[in-house]
Amino acid sequence: MAVAGGVSSLARGLGVSQPAISGWKRVPPDRVLAVEALTGIPRTELRPDLYAEAELSAPDTLDEVAAARADTYALLAHLLWHAPDAMMLRRLAAPMQGSGPLADIRRDIARAAADTTAAEVEREHFNLFTGVGGGELLPYASYYLPGFTHERPLAEVRADLHSLGLVRTEGLAEPEDHIAFLFEVMAALIRGAATDEIDDAVFFRRHIQGWAERLFADLERAETARFYRPVARLGRLLIDIETQAAALPA
Repeated sequence: MAVAGGVSSLARGLGVSQPAISGWKRVPPDRVLAVEALTGIPRTELRPDLYAEAELSAPDTLDEVAAARADTYALLAHLLWHAPDAMMLRRLAAPMQGSGPLADIRRDIARAAADTTAAEVEREHFNLFTGVGGGELLPYASYYLPGFTHERPLAEVRADLHSLGLVRTEGLAEPEDHIAFLFEVMAALIRGAATDEIDDAVFFRRHIQGWAERLFADLERAETARFYRPVARLGRLLIDIETQAAALPA
């Protein structure tokens, strides 16, 4: 983990404890994309059993739209798991090119990143998602669907993760129906981790489509949201685009 500046630096970047990382025999499936972003080590080296070099290196494996979808899911997963550090804020604040709703929202995120600090956004993330007695939001499918955490949607997610061969991270406190976990899985499925039974379209329809738009609407309206307000708009736009795509004939 020297590339990430040591275990302590990597732990801070991932928002997990040092003992949790020290206990990893290999990078857990739901952490591969975040570790890749933090260290620059390709996912094909981190988990060659999940990401085949030939699949990911082929220039025509992912078209431009699919690559953009996967990148957007991965970015949102990273920001929803934990607050961005100073390095991530600098990357997010870089000038954006292009036009259209997606580019406009990314520019809003760039401005928000430039106008905050790592300490401020860490407090904001804590208030939104953790809090002293609970955050403003509960970003779980079980909460937004049945109304209680650890309910049927979580069991259904776990069943599909088992079918995909994805296992729970050791020491992971959050249930697998957390929106960030689901978005990490979506990014992995788009990039080639799908099976004949479960691809990104199936996973989106089963586990995200029915509730995520409401979560992002709540995040956009949240009292303490500053940096995360344009992040919420990006999430809403992504869900809207994905929902429209899901409605198209196969």
